[in-house]
Amino acid sequence: MTQEKEGQTVDWYRSPLPPGVSKSLHMRSDAKAWAQSLGYLAVIVATGSLAFYSSGHWPIPVTIALTFLHGIGYAFQINAVHELGHGTVFRTKIFNRIFVRIFAFLGWINFEVFEKSHARHHRYTLHPPDDLEVVLPIRILMKQFILQSTFHPMWFWETVTRTFRVARGKFNTEWERTIFPEDDPERSRDAIVWARILLIGHALILVVSLYFHWWMLPVLVSLAPFYGGWLQFLCNNTQHNGLQDNVPDFRLCCRTFTVNPVVQFLYWHMNFHIEHHMFAAVPCYNLAKLHKQIQHDLPPSPHGLVATWKEIAAIQKQQEADPSFQYRAPIPSSSAGLAGYQT
Repeated sequence: MTQEKEGQTVDWYRSPLPPGVSKSLHMRSDAKAWAQSLGYLAVIVATGSLAFYSSGHWPIPVTIALTFLHGIGYAFQINAVHELGHGTVFRTKIFNRIFVRIFAFLGWINFEVFEKSHARHHRYTLHPPDDLEVVLPIRILMKQFILQSTFHPMWFWETVTRTFRVARGKFNTEWERTIFPEDDPERSRDAIVWARILLIGHALILVVSLYFHWWMLPVLVSLAPFYGGWLQFLCNNTQHNGLQDNVPDFRLCCRTFTVNPVVQFLYWHMNFHIEHHMFAAVPCYNLAKLHKQIQHDLPPSPHGLVATWKEIAAIQKQQEADPSFQYRAPIPSSSAGLAGYQT
C-alpha cells in the first residue's frame, strides 16, 4: 500500500493474506465489541465501587490497596480510546463514537487531538518529521516508571494545563502545529470543544463530591489516570522501543509479544502491534487470529512482559554504548519485505 509522504512515497510491506481469510479478519462484530467495551468498563466500575465502599467501611490500608488496584485497570483508557478511535471495534458506527467519548472523558484524553495525530502515526510510522507521535530513541527512566506506577502529580498538572491551553485554542508544540496548521482553524475546532468539555465535566465531578462529601469520587475518576499505571506502562512502552525508524516494514519498527488473556484484554489486544500496523482496519479482537495467519512471516514474538523487557533492556544497553544503534528484528529470509521507497 503506497501512501504519500511530502513528495516521497512509503511502500509498506504487508504479509500476504488469502482473500477469504482477509475478509473474515476484517469483519466487525457488535457482540465482540460489546464484550470488550462493556467488559473493560465493568472492570473499572467494579474496582472503583469497591474502593468507594471501602472508604467508609473498611480499614484505610484496604482502601489504599483497592484504589491502587482501580488505577491499574483505569490506566488502559488510552488503549480503549485508541481502538475505538480507529472506528473498527463496533460494526454499528454510533457505538464507536459513544464509547470513545466515554473513555476519553474518564482518561482526560483529547481524542480529537489523538485521532488526528494517530492517523499520521499509522501513515508515516517512525518516519520523522511526518510522524512525531513516536520518536526514537525512546528513553525509559526508572523515575518515570516509579511515578506512573504510584502517583504522578506532575503528569496530572501537565494534563490539566495542556487541556486549558487547547481549550483556549493554543497549539504550541511542533507536532500540534503540524496536525493543526494555523491556516486551517476549522480543523482544530472539535479539539477545542472537547478540551472545554473535559474541564467542565471534571469540575462538575469536583463540585458534586464537595457537596455530597464524596471525597473519593474525584480520586476514583479525575485522578485515576495518574496512579497505579505500572502495568499499562510496561505494556504500552514495548510498541516501538529500540526498533528502527525510517524503514518501510512494520516488522522492523513495531513489536509483537504474547501475554496472558487478562492483560491482553485490558491492553485491548495491542500486544499484536505489528499486526495492528500492517492491517489497521482489523478489529482488535481479531488480531490474535491474524497473528496465527502471518506469524511465519514475522520476527519471533517474546512471550510475557518479562521476556519482552529483557529484550528491550538488552537493546537499550547497546544504545547507551552506541546512541545510533537500532535493533534489526530477524525476519524470515524468504520474505519479500523491505519493498523500499519510491519517488
